[in-house]
Amino acid sequence: MALGWLELQHRAQQEFGKRVRGVTDWSAPTPDTDWDTADLVRHVIVEQQWVPPLLGGLTLAEAAAHVRPLGDDLASEWAQYSGRAVLAWSVASPSAPVHLSYGTVTVDEYLHEQVADLAIHSWDLARAAGMDESLDARLVAAVWEELDERREMLSASGLFASPVPVADDAPLQTRLLALTGRDDRSTPPPRPTGGR
Repeated sequence: MALGWLELQHRAQQEFGKRVRGVTDWSAPTPDTDWDTADLVRHVIVEQQWVPPLLGGLTLAEAAAHVRPLGDDLASEWAQYSGRAVLAWSVASPSAPVHLSYGTVTVDEYLHEQVADLAIHSWDLARAAGMDESLDARLVAAVWEELDERREMLSASGLFASPVPVADDAPLQTRLLALTGRDDRSTPPPRPTGGR
C-alpha cells in the first residue's frame, strides 16, 4: 500500500534519527566526500531548522533569522529541530507557497524534496557509521519515483555526483542511490578507531 507524503516524511525522519542516535564516531568519513559524520548531521539538522519558518510563509531572508548555531550534542539538536519540523509539516497547507533559493514552490513540492533529501542522507549516515544500510522499502519506492521522473533536472542541478551505472534489475535502493551518484555495492571505508 502506498503511503502519503506526510507519512513518508515521518518514515524518513525515523530512518535518519535512529542512525543519529547510534553514531559513535563523529569524525568518520561519509559518502559526501566534503563532510565527516558531524558535518553531515549538522547539514540535515540545519535543513530542519529552515522548515518551520519557510512553511510559515517567510522569505529566505526572514527565515534565516530563525536558524540558530548548533551545540555539540547533535543527537539532542536533531531531536529538537526534527520535532519542530514534523509539527510544521503536519499543519501546513499543501498548496501554500514556499520561498526557496531557486524560486517559489508549493508546500507539497518542498515536502517531496525534503523527504528525498532525508532518505538519501539516512543511507549516507548509515554507511558512515557502519550501521544497517537498508531503508524503508515504501520510502525508497516513493523517492525513486520522484527522482527518476526528474533525472535530467537532477543531473543539471549539480546537487549530486554523476549517476553510477547499475543494472536495470538491481535492487531499487541500489538504483535510487546510483541516481544520486552513490554506489552501495562499493566496500565501506575501514572503520577508524577512536572518535570525537
